Amino acid sequence: MELNYFRDKLFDLLNDNEGMGIADLYADERNSLLTVRTEDGDVFEIVCQQAVGKEDGWTTVS
Repeated sequence: MELNYFRDKLFDLLNDNEGMGIADLYADERNSLLTVRTEDGDVFEIVCQQAVGKEDGWTTVS
């Protein structure tokens, strides 16, 4: 799956979901960033990037 396709599908999923309390959603395609503003005013950023070297597992460094 290509990164752009994944990011677009994630945007659609967030944008079409009425029950998540999302007030606004902005896609910065240049920086592969989704910015989400919730109905209570919180703002979250989701960075979409392909993980390299993690194809065989989900281990991340804490």
